[in-house]
Amino acid sequence: MARETVFNGLMILVLAAIPAAALLFEEPFYLTLATRLAILALAAVGLNVALGLGGLVSFGHAAFFGIGGYVAGILAVHAFNMEPLLPGLPGTKSMPVIWVVSMLLAALIALPMGAISLRTSGVYFIMITLAFAQMIYYFAISWPAYGGEDGLSFYVRNGFPGVNTLQPLPFLLVCYGLLAAALLFFWRLQHSPFGAALQAARQNDVRLAAVGIRPFKIRLTAFALSAAITGVAGALFADLNRFVSPSMLSWHLSGELIVLIILGGVGRLFGPVAGATVYVFLEYGLGGITERWQFFLGLILLGVVLFARGGIIGLFAGRPRHG
Repeated sequence: MARETVFNGLMILVLAAIPAAALLFEEPFYLTLATRLAILALAAVGLNVALGLGGLVSFGHAAFFGIGGYVAGILAVHAFNMEPLLPGLPGTKSMPVIWVVSMLLAALIALPMGAISLRTSGVYFIMITLAFAQMIYYFAISWPAYGGEDGLSFYVRNGFPGVNTLQPLPFLLVCYGLLAAALLFFWRLQHSPFGAALQAARQNDVRLAAVGIRPFKIRLTAFALSAAITGVAGALFADLNRFVSPSMLSWHLSGELIVLIILGGVGRLFGPVAGATVYVFLEYGLGGITERWQFFLGLILLGVVLFARGGIIGLFAGRPRHG
Protein backbone atom coordinates (compact mmCIF):
# COMPACT_ATOMS: atom_id res chain seq x y z
CA MET A 1 0.00 0.00 0.00
CA ALA A 2 2.93 2.35 0.63
CA ARG A 3 4.04 2.02 -3.00
CA GLU A 4 0.49 2.63 -4.20
CA THR A 5 0.30 5.76 -2.05
CA VAL A 6 3.52 7.01 -3.63
CA PHE A 7 2.12 6.30 -7.10
CA ASN A 8 -1.09 8.15 -6.23
CA GLY A 9 1.00 11.10 -5.12
CA LEU A 10 2.85 11.04 -8.44
CA MET A 11 -0.49 11.09 -10.27
CA ILE A 12 -1.51 14.17 -8.30
CA LEU A 13 1.75 15.83 -9.31
CA VAL A 14 1.11 14.96 -12.97
CA LEU A 15 -2.36 16.52 -12.80
CA ALA A 16 -0.89 19.64 -11.23
CA ALA A 17 2.01 19.79 -13.69
CA ILE A 18 -0.17 19.88 -16.82
CA PRO A 19 -1.82 23.28 -16.17
CA ALA A 20 1.47 24.64 -14.78
CA ALA A 21 3.26 23.65 -18.00
CA ALA A 22 0.42 25.08 -20.09
CA LEU A 23 0.76 28.46 -18.38
CA LEU A 24 4.55 28.38 -18.45
CA PHE A 25 4.77 27.63 -22.18
CA GLU A 26 1.62 29.61 -23.04
CA GLU A 27 -0.13 26.58 -24.51
CA PRO A 28 -3.80 26.91 -23.46
CA PHE A 29 -4.64 23.78 -25.47
CA TYR A 30 -3.07 21.69 -22.70
CA LEU A 31 -5.59 23.14 -20.25
CA THR A 32 -8.37 21.75 -22.43
CA LEU A 33 -6.49 18.46 -22.61
CA ALA A 34 -6.23 18.30 -18.82
CA THR A 35 -9.92 19.16 -18.51
CA ARG A 36 -10.87 16.30 -20.82
CA LEU A 37 -8.62 13.99 -18.81
CA ALA A 38 -10.25 15.02 -15.52
CA ILE A 39 -13.78 14.56 -16.88
CA LEU A 40 -13.07 11.11 -18.31
CA ALA A 41 -11.39 10.13 -15.03
CA LEU A 42 -14.46 11.36 -13.11
CA ALA A 43 -16.77 9.26 -15.29
CA ALA A 44 -14.51 6.25 -14.78
CA VAL A 45 -14.50 6.80 -11.00
CA GLY A 46 -18.27 6.45 -11.18
CA LEU A 47 -18.03 3.19 -13.10
CA ASN A 48 -15.29 2.02 -10.73
CA VAL A 49 -17.83 2.00 -7.90
CA ALA A 50 -19.89 -0.60 -9.77
CA LEU A 51 -17.10 -2.45 -11.56
CA GLY A 52 -14.14 -2.12 -9.21
CA LEU A 53 -15.96 -2.59 -5.90
CA GLY A 54 -19.03 -4.54 -6.98
CA GLY A 55 -17.71 -6.53 -9.94
CA LEU A 56 -20.57 -5.25 -12.12
CA VAL A 57 -19.36 -5.02 -15.72
CA SER A 58 -21.79 -2.42 -17.01
CA PHE A 59 -21.91 -1.59 -20.71
CA GLY A 60 -24.64 0.95 -20.02
CA HIS A 61 -22.78 3.74 -18.26
CA ALA A 62 -22.68 5.84 -21.41
CA ALA A 63 -26.42 6.29 -20.82
CA PHE A 64 -25.74 8.08 -17.53
CA PHE A 65 -22.91 10.09 -19.08
CA GLY A 66 -25.21 11.21 -21.89
CA ILE A 67 -28.07 11.96 -19.50
CA GLY A 68 -25.81 14.36 -17.61
CA GLY A 69 -24.81 15.96 -20.90
CA TYR A 70 -28.39 16.43 -22.05
CA VAL A 71 -29.40 17.86 -18.67
CA ALA A 72 -26.65 20.50 -19.00
CA GLY A 73 -27.52 21.25 -22.62
CA ILE A 74 -31.30 21.37 -22.28
CA LEU A 75 -31.30 23.49 -19.12
CA ALA A 76 -28.75 25.89 -20.65
CA VAL A 77 -30.73 26.29 -23.89
CA HIS A 78 -33.97 26.99 -22.04
CA ALA A 79 -32.20 29.52 -19.83
CA PHE A 80 -30.65 31.21 -22.89
CA ASN A 81 -33.97 31.36 -24.74
CA MET A 82 -35.85 32.29 -21.54
CA GLU A 83 -38.37 29.54 -22.29
CA PRO A 84 -39.62 27.39 -19.39
CA LEU A 85 -38.70 23.73 -19.56
CA LEU A 86 -42.10 22.93 -18.09
CA PRO A 87 -44.81 25.32 -16.85
CA GLY A 88 -43.28 27.06 -13.85
CA LEU A 89 -39.91 25.31 -14.32
CA PRO A 90 -37.30 27.56 -15.99
CA GLY A 91 -33.95 26.55 -17.39
CA THR A 92 -30.73 27.40 -15.59
CA LYS A 93 -27.06 28.14 -16.25
CA SER A 94 -25.99 27.32 -12.71
CA MET A 95 -23.52 24.43 -12.67
CA PRO A 96 -24.33 23.29 -9.10
CA VAL A 97 -28.03 23.04 -9.96
CA ILE A 98 -27.23 21.20 -13.18
CA TRP A 99 -24.97 18.76 -11.31
CA VAL A 100 -27.66 17.98 -8.76
CA VAL A 101 -30.27 17.42 -11.47
CA SER A 102 -27.83 15.26 -13.45
CA MET A 103 -27.06 13.13 -10.41
CA LEU A 104 -30.71 12.69 -9.45
CA LEU A 105 -31.91 11.90 -12.98
CA ALA A 106 -29.06 9.47 -13.66
CA ALA A 107 -29.66 7.70 -10.33
CA LEU A 108 -33.43 7.57 -10.89
CA ILE A 109 -32.96 5.96 -14.30
CA ALA A 110 -30.31 3.61 -12.89
CA LEU A 111 -32.70 2.25 -10.25
CA PRO A 112 -35.18 0.50 -12.60
CA MET A 113 -32.37 -0.30 -15.04
CA GLY A 114 -30.36 -1.92 -12.26
CA ALA A 115 -33.39 -3.59 -10.68
CA ILE A 116 -33.91 -5.54 -13.91
CA SER A 117 -30.26 -6.04 -14.90
CA LEU A 118 -29.14 -7.23 -11.45
CA ARG A 119 -31.50 -10.19 -11.60
CA THR A 120 -28.98 -11.63 -14.05
CA SER A 121 -25.20 -11.97 -13.93
CA GLY A 122 -22.19 -12.38 -16.17
CA VAL A 123 -22.69 -11.84 -19.88
CA TYR A 124 -26.44 -11.48 -19.42
CA PHE A 125 -25.92 -8.48 -17.13
CA ILE A 126 -23.56 -6.95 -19.68
CA MET A 127 -26.04 -7.38 -22.52
CA ILE A 128 -29.04 -6.05 -20.59
CA THR A 129 -27.20 -2.90 -19.50
CA LEU A 130 -26.09 -2.46 -23.12
CA ALA A 131 -29.68 -2.89 -24.31
CA PHE A 132 -30.96 -0.22 -21.90
CA ALA A 133 -28.24 2.20 -22.98
CA GLN A 134 -29.04 1.64 -26.65
CA MET A 135 -32.71 2.34 -26.02
CA ILE A 136 -31.81 5.71 -24.51
CA TYR A 137 -29.37 6.33 -27.38
CA TYR A 138 -32.07 5.77 -30.01
CA PHE A 139 -34.52 7.87 -28.02
CA ALA A 140 -32.06 10.79 -28.20
CA ILE A 141 -31.64 10.30 -31.95
CA SER A 142 -35.42 10.46 -32.44
CA TRP A 143 -35.87 13.55 -30.22
CA PRO A 144 -35.99 16.41 -32.76
CA ALA A 145 -36.88 19.05 -30.16
CA TYR A 146 -33.29 18.85 -28.90
CA GLY A 147 -31.38 18.28 -32.10
CA GLY A 148 -32.02 14.61 -32.73
CA GLU A 149 -29.11 13.00 -34.52
CA ASP A 150 -27.40 16.37 -35.05
CA GLY A 151 -27.07 17.08 -31.35
CA LEU A 152 -27.66 20.26 -29.38
CA SER A 153 -25.37 23.31 -29.19
CA PHE A 154 -25.38 25.92 -26.45
CA TYR A 155 -23.23 28.95 -26.89
CA VAL A 156 -22.39 30.09 -23.37
CA ARG A 157 -20.76 27.77 -20.84
CA ASN A 158 -22.77 27.35 -17.66
CA GLY A 159 -21.58 29.26 -14.61
CA PHE A 160 -20.23 28.52 -11.16
CA PRO A 161 -20.55 31.10 -8.35
CA GLY A 162 -17.46 33.31 -8.15
CA VAL A 163 -15.69 31.55 -11.04
CA ASN A 164 -15.29 32.66 -14.66
CA THR A 165 -15.88 29.27 -16.28
CA LEU A 166 -15.36 30.73 -19.76
CA GLN A 167 -11.64 30.86 -18.96
CA PRO A 168 -9.91 27.47 -19.42
CA LEU A 169 -7.97 27.45 -16.12
CA PRO A 170 -10.90 28.20 -13.75
CA PHE A 171 -13.06 25.60 -15.51
CA LEU A 172 -10.22 23.07 -15.22
CA LEU A 173 -9.98 23.77 -11.48
CA VAL A 174 -13.71 23.17 -11.11
CA CYS A 175 -13.30 19.80 -12.86
CA TYR A 176 -10.29 18.98 -10.68
CA GLY A 177 -12.32 19.84 -7.59
CA LEU A 178 -15.14 17.48 -8.58
CA LEU A 179 -12.66 14.73 -9.44
CA ALA A 180 -11.02 15.14 -6.02
CA ALA A 181 -14.43 14.98 -4.33
CA ALA A 182 -15.32 11.81 -6.27
CA LEU A 183 -12.01 10.17 -5.37
CA LEU A 184 -12.54 11.03 -1.69
CA PHE A 185 -16.06 9.61 -1.88
CA PHE A 186 -14.74 6.42 -3.49
CA TRP A 187 -12.08 6.05 -0.79
CA ARG A 188 -14.60 6.55 2.01
CA LEU A 189 -17.03 4.15 0.35
CA GLN A 190 -14.32 1.52 -0.17
CA HIS A 191 -13.39 1.60 3.53
CA SER A 192 -16.94 1.80 4.88
CA PRO A 193 -19.14 -1.09 6.05
CA PHE A 194 -21.20 -0.61 2.88
CA GLY A 195 -18.05 -0.91 0.75
CA ALA A 196 -17.02 -4.05 2.63
CA ALA A 197 -20.46 -5.56 1.98
CA LEU A 198 -20.28 -4.59 -1.69
CA GLN A 199 -16.88 -6.24 -2.10
CA ALA A 200 -18.15 -9.29 -0.23
CA ALA A 201 -21.07 -9.49 -2.66
CA ARG A 202 -18.57 -9.47 -5.51
CA GLN A 203 -16.55 -12.30 -3.99
CA ASN A 204 -19.33 -14.55 -2.61
CA ASP A 205 -22.92 -13.31 -2.49
CA VAL A 206 -24.17 -16.55 -0.92
CA ARG A 207 -22.05 -16.03 2.18
CA LEU A 208 -23.16 -12.39 2.36
CA ALA A 209 -26.80 -13.44 2.27
CA ALA A 210 -26.09 -16.03 4.96
CA VAL A 211 -25.18 -13.25 7.44
CA GLY A 212 -28.43 -11.40 6.75
CA ILE A 213 -27.34 -8.84 4.12
CA ARG A 214 -29.21 -8.83 0.82
CA PRO A 215 -26.67 -8.59 -2.04
CA PHE A 216 -29.33 -7.25 -4.42
CA LYS A 217 -29.96 -4.07 -2.40
CA ILE A 218 -26.24 -3.47 -1.90
CA ARG A 219 -25.55 -3.81 -5.62
CA LEU A 220 -28.53 -1.70 -6.66
CA THR A 221 -27.47 1.13 -4.34
CA ALA A 222 -23.92 0.96 -5.69
CA PHE A 223 -25.23 0.97 -9.27
CA ALA A 224 -27.26 4.12 -8.59
CA LEU A 225 -24.34 5.88 -6.86
CA SER A 226 -22.12 4.91 -9.77
CA ALA A 227 -24.62 6.36 -12.26
CA ALA A 228 -24.89 9.63 -10.32
CA ILE A 229 -21.13 10.28 -10.44
CA THR A 230 -20.96 9.44 -14.15
CA GLY A 231 -23.92 11.78 -14.77
CA VAL A 232 -22.01 14.73 -13.30
CA ALA A 233 -19.07 13.91 -15.59
CA GLY A 234 -21.42 14.00 -18.57
CA ALA A 235 -22.66 17.46 -17.59
CA LEU A 236 -19.06 18.70 -17.39
CA PHE A 237 -18.23 17.14 -20.76
CA ALA A 238 -21.16 18.95 -22.37
CA ASP A 239 -19.97 22.22 -20.83
CA LEU A 240 -16.43 21.60 -22.05
CA ASN A 241 -17.60 21.27 -25.66
CA ARG A 242 -20.73 23.42 -25.33
CA PHE A 243 -22.37 20.67 -27.32
CA VAL A 244 -24.19 17.44 -26.58
CA SER A 245 -25.10 14.69 -29.02
CA PRO A 246 -26.28 11.07 -29.03
CA SER A 247 -22.62 10.00 -29.38
CA MET A 248 -22.31 10.63 -25.63
CA LEU A 249 -24.81 7.79 -25.17
CA SER A 250 -23.05 5.36 -27.51
CA TRP A 251 -21.92 1.96 -26.28
CA HIS A 252 -18.44 2.85 -27.55
CA LEU A 253 -18.13 5.30 -24.68
CA SER A 254 -19.14 2.61 -22.18
CA GLY A 255 -16.35 0.45 -23.58
CA GLU A 256 -13.86 3.32 -23.30
CA LEU A 257 -14.70 3.82 -19.62
CA ILE A 258 -14.12 0.11 -18.96
CA VAL A 259 -10.80 0.33 -20.81
CA LEU A 260 -9.74 3.27 -18.62
CA ILE A 261 -10.38 1.27 -15.46
CA ILE A 262 -8.63 -1.85 -16.75
CA LEU A 263 -5.62 0.20 -17.84
CA GLY A 264 -5.28 1.97 -14.50
CA GLY A 265 -6.32 -0.87 -12.21
CA VAL A 266 -9.76 -2.25 -11.39
CA GLY A 267 -10.85 -1.18 -7.92
CA ARG A 268 -7.81 1.05 -7.42
CA LEU A 269 -8.41 4.54 -6.05
CA PHE A 270 -6.38 6.30 -8.77
CA GLY A 271 -6.94 3.60 -11.38
CA PRO A 272 -9.38 5.75 -13.41
CA VAL A 273 -6.96 8.70 -13.28
CA ALA A 274 -4.01 6.62 -14.47
CA GLY A 275 -6.11 5.04 -17.23
CA ALA A 276 -7.50 8.38 -18.39
CA THR A 277 -3.99 9.87 -18.45
CA VAL A 278 -2.68 7.10 -20.69
CA TYR A 279 -5.77 7.22 -22.91
CA VAL A 280 -5.78 11.01 -23.43
CA PHE A 281 -2.04 11.23 -24.10
CA LEU A 282 -2.23 8.40 -26.61
CA GLU A 283 -5.27 10.00 -28.26
CA TYR A 284 -3.61 13.38 -28.71
CA GLY A 285 0.03 12.30 -28.89
CA LEU A 286 -0.33 9.53 -31.43
CA GLY A 287 -3.58 10.88 -32.91
CA GLY A 288 -1.60 13.68 -34.54
CA ILE A 289 0.70 11.13 -36.16
CA THR A 290 -1.70 8.40 -37.24
CA GLU A 291 -5.44 7.85 -37.38
CA ARG A 292 -4.85 4.32 -36.12
CA TRP A 293 -3.64 5.30 -32.65
CA GLN A 294 -6.19 2.86 -31.17
CA PHE A 295 -3.94 0.06 -32.43
CA PHE A 296 -1.27 1.09 -29.92
CA LEU A 297 -3.91 1.48 -27.22
CA GLY A 298 -4.97 -2.08 -27.96
CA LEU A 299 -1.38 -3.31 -27.64
CA ILE A 300 -1.01 -1.60 -24.26
CA LEU A 301 -4.34 -2.98 -23.10
CA LEU A 302 -3.33 -6.48 -24.21
CA GLY A 303 -0.07 -6.17 -22.30
CA VAL A 304 -1.89 -5.01 -19.17
CA VAL A 305 -4.37 -7.90 -19.33
CA LEU A 306 -1.61 -10.50 -19.89
CA PHE A 307 1.18 -9.22 -17.67
CA ALA A 308 -0.26 -6.63 -15.25
CA ARG A 309 -3.62 -7.86 -14.06
CA GLY A 310 -3.73 -5.07 -11.49
CA GLY A 311 -3.37 -2.44 -14.21
CA ILE A 312 -0.68 0.21 -14.39
CA ILE A 313 -0.94 0.90 -10.66
CA GLY A 314 -0.80 -2.81 -9.84
CA LEU A 315 2.33 -3.13 -11.95
CA PHE A 316 4.14 -0.68 -9.68
CA ALA A 317 2.34 -1.17 -6.38
CA GLY A 318 1.57 -4.88 -6.29
CA ARG A 319 -1.69 -6.43 -5.15
CA PRO A 320 -4.02 -4.41 -2.91
CA ARG A 321 -4.75 -5.61 0.59
CA HIS A 322 -8.38 -6.34 -0.17
CA GLY A 323 -7.25 -8.74 -2.96
